[in-house]
Amino acid sequence: MNKLIKWGLPVVGLGVLAAGWWLGLAWAPPDREMGDVQRIMYVHVPLQWVAMLAMFLNFVMAVAHLLKSKPGWKLDSLAESSAEVGLVLGALGMVTGAIWGRPTWGVYWSWDPRLTSEAIMLVTYTGYLVLRRFVEDPDKRATWSAVVAILGAINLPIVWFSVRWWRSLHQVQSSPKTVDPQMVLPLRVAAIGMLMVTIALLIQRYRIALAERRAEVALPDALPGAGAPDVHNTPKVA
Repeated sequence: MNKLIKWGLPVVGLGVLAAGWWLGLAWAPPDREMGDVQRIMYVHVPLQWVAMLAMFLNFVMAVAHLLKSKPGWKLDSLAESSAEVGLVLGALGMVTGAIWGRPTWGVYWSWDPRLTSEAIMLVTYTGYLVLRRFVEDPDKRATWSAVVAILGAINLPIVWFSVRWWRSLHQVQSSPKTVDPQMVLPLRVAAIGMLMVTIALLIQRYRIALAERRAEVALPDALPGAGAPDVHNTPKVA
């Protein structure tokens, strides 16, 4: 089962993702206004979706850790993993968005509400991971980073609803009712593939983070002199 999850999930996920991208490039029609430039949507939108999901998972794990009566490393390890994976995917989403924006808006970057709030989100989660590297005590690190994660999550609904709350250069989220039916299937297939790849990344990163936490906790017992026998009370061997 472990090998199936370790190798099967990412391989199948990459296959589904490739199928979604192929459908978006070769089967779906070009956009009426943007033409073929719009096809980057099948990369950009799934990246943004799964990045937001990973960061929401970070928030849930942070809350669960603070509410937990006894210290545990599984929740904290999953919180760290989801933040790291979400940050990478979010950064890729911003890069692909900039590539899409250049021919569409005429610039790679604009201080648009969606772009600005997302930049703040990426900076926040970068700070979250930096904090974890500077705090040596595992208990304090887990608690402090959980607080930062909860504060950072306040920005998630702002990112999502910014295009609806303010007049924005960024277009409003599309739905199956607002796009060509042939665009819906490639986007859904690509999103499912991206989700599968993200889950595989989360599982692998979680295993690494959990091993690091356990090694950290076990380290004091492994130091020279720790747990050494009392030589005065040790019987002598004839």
